[in-house]
Amino acid sequence: MLAGCGSGHSAAVPGVSSGTVILGSHQPLTGPAAPGYKEISAASQAFFDYVNAHGGIYGRSIRLMTLNDAYNPTNTAQAVNQLVTYDNVFAIFEGLGTSTHRQVVQFLNNNDVPDVFVASGCPCWSDAALDPYTYGWPPSELVEGKLLAWYVAHHFPGQRVGVLYQDDLAGRAALAGVRQELPGSNVVAQESYQPWATTLQSQIAALRAARASVLIDFTLPAYTALEQLTALRLGFRPHLLVSSGGSDPITVSRLLRTFSGGQVRGSWLLDGAITDAYLPSPSDGTNPWVRLFRSINATYDPQTTFDSNVEYGMASAYTFVQALRAAGPNLTRRGLIGAIDRHGASWLGPGLVPFQYSRRDHGGFRGAQLGQIQNGRVVLFGQPLTTTDRSGSPVAVYGRGEAVPPSNGIP
Repeated sequence: MLAGCGSGHSAAVPGVSSGTVILGSHQPLTGPAAPGYKEISAASQAFFDYVNAHGGIYGRSIRLMTLNDAYNPTNTAQAVNQLVTYDNVFAIFEGLGTSTHRQVVQFLNNNDVPDVFVASGCPCWSDAALDPYTYGWPPSELVEGKLLAWYVAHHFPGQRVGVLYQDDLAGRAALAGVRQELPGSNVVAQESYQPWATTLQSQIAALRAARASVLIDFTLPAYTALEQLTALRLGFRPHLLVSSGGSDPITVSRLLRTFSGGQVRGSWLLDGAITDAYLPSPSDGTNPWVRLFRSINATYDPQTTFDSNVEYGMASAYTFVQALRAAGPNLTRRGLIGAIDRHGASWLGPGLVPFQYSRRDHGGFRGAQLGQIQNGRVVLFGQPLTTTDRSGSPVAVYGRGEAVPPSNGIP
């Protein structure tokens, strides 16, 4: 989704006028990460449109300029340079991808541009001393790896575990998280793929040859579907766990149908799989956050089916609105950063666990809740769990209940 730049930029604060704050984002609107993920920025703009219709924040409407990088790091660098240097956006918001976003982190921090709520589970966004203007938003994949492996240790003790992951910093962090929670002898195979791969034949064959009875996927939705179809063809049916970023049943079911030429319909291949979530299940119509976001989706983005990707975009936008509110009416780039550092760890919202934000730690959510895919829905169970990226940091139950939205849905 591409929103126009508009006029009225402040000379002192790029992207800010008395009536508008303009953000920029790079997103995979095409390419291997597009299925599901291309919905995210449009959903964020939908939430911003809802806020704008209610008067904005301190009288300013929020506008999001989204450029397509096709999940290609070279394109990302060009897009972000365009947004910062020529379009004079206030901040880069929700830039998606690990290898893609790493191309621009140094540029943004060298130019004191807020780089807020990166849509990637790389632990590399958490180092406030190295990159003071960058903040993660989802839990790191190292944390997700620990939580899924913790489940395996408790429910499949001693079984042979295989891991499939994307070959980037986030995927390798996920593997490290698994190895923190499981004995080394239990992990019998680890297979990676590149995000431009068109087959997983060799990886799935290797996992099958290793006789893995449990498989943990840290995959984009397209590769979750490709892995399941390949495993079906090879007769390989281990107990499946899939991290949050690749487990949306609606997205994966569409991909299964497409990749199989219509032979596989629905998400039945995922039924019984364990996943994790740091937001409420989008299929839980009783949850007040889901009801709020569904209502906004129906009004401001009605052509898009509500799923976990839409929920992600709206929830991330909600956090940005919290940051704008905390930064005060005299908005500056440094003011936004200071507000997140001071207040972010205490922000309540749709997340099931708190953020890590502080002056030293710019990591996102501290954990997640486990769930199971049942008949095309993610059904959460147990209580939310928290941990950290540090080796030896235990997995602990988070006992505080979930917050409810403000009466008008705006922080």
